[in-house]
Amino acid sequence: MGKNGQSSTAGPTPTPPPPIRELVFRHTAGSPPGLELVELAGLAERALRHGNDPYAPLRPAFHQIVAVRSGRVTVSVDFTTYEPAAGQWLWIRPGQVQRWSPDLPEADGVVVAFPPGFPDAATTAATVADPPFARGPLAPAGPVADGLHKALDHLRHEYDAAAQLPLEAHLRVLRHLLAVLVERLTAAYGAEPGRPVPSETFRRFHAAVERDFAVTRRVEDYAAALGYSRRTLTRAAEAATGMSAKRYVDERVVLEAKRELAHGGLSVGAVAELLGFAGAGDFTKFFRQRTGTTPTAFRRTARGA
Repeated sequence: MGKNGQSSTAGPTPTPPPPIRELVFRHTAGSPPGLELVELAGLAERALRHGNDPYAPLRPAFHQIVAVRSGRVTVSVDFTTYEPAAGQWLWIRPGQVQRWSPDLPEADGVVVAFPPGFPDAATTAATVADPPFARGPLAPAGPVADGLHKALDHLRHEYDAAAQLPLEAHLRVLRHLLAVLVERLTAAYGAEPGRPVPSETFRRFHAAVERDFAVTRRVEDYAAALGYSRRTLTRAAEAATGMSAKRYVDERVVLEAKRELAHGGLSVGAVAELLGFAGAGDFTKFFRQRTGTTPTAFRRTARGA
């Protein structure tokens, strides 16, 4: 019998999926700490060797620069499916939820993986900390493509030549060469027509939102913490993203909610608590106003139920 004495015809309650698997950076034995260059075709086998399912939703805590040599590969990143093809690049940022397709073992390309702290401080401030919006596949051509491939080839050469230098010298060389690659890739992304260049004000706002979006959704709180006016933050957000500062904060909360609802095992109430809402009702109202659907309906659709 179910609640209120009603007969229950439903089957057993399905087991909720486990939490989103968080991946820390782990370098392979014999490779330099802080940097991995992995062939796409060997990525699935490497993941399985480390106890991870490469075809499940995973949330790496490190950067992945994907360079496709021939053919194409399919990967979903935060609910958008990308198919970078020959000559294209894709930058997957830490914290984004990724899911590789089963065609991974047939892919031809390389993944450059590194934690945020590996490049030098200047490169990190200028490129690696760049907000992770609008980072779809990049298809450079001409001298830009040539420069990127030469940077990657030089990085690969030194990566494979570990025995030729003392470890500390080897790491310094790799940091410098990785800086060349990410600087070139950042410039290539920035050179695309219509792509905005984030200001320092927006970078600071973005970093604060990443840190505190589950604590406060009030732009006034971010403005006070950063020493700006609300209007200044709104201008900076609109210039960089086309959104107001308020919408930018709300979209960040919605993204995290979608990640948990689609891939995690928490109840709607637990997701609401995780994101700083007073209760499931407040969260449901917020989510419906910004997505047009309820958290429960979104979860059902995202999981194919």
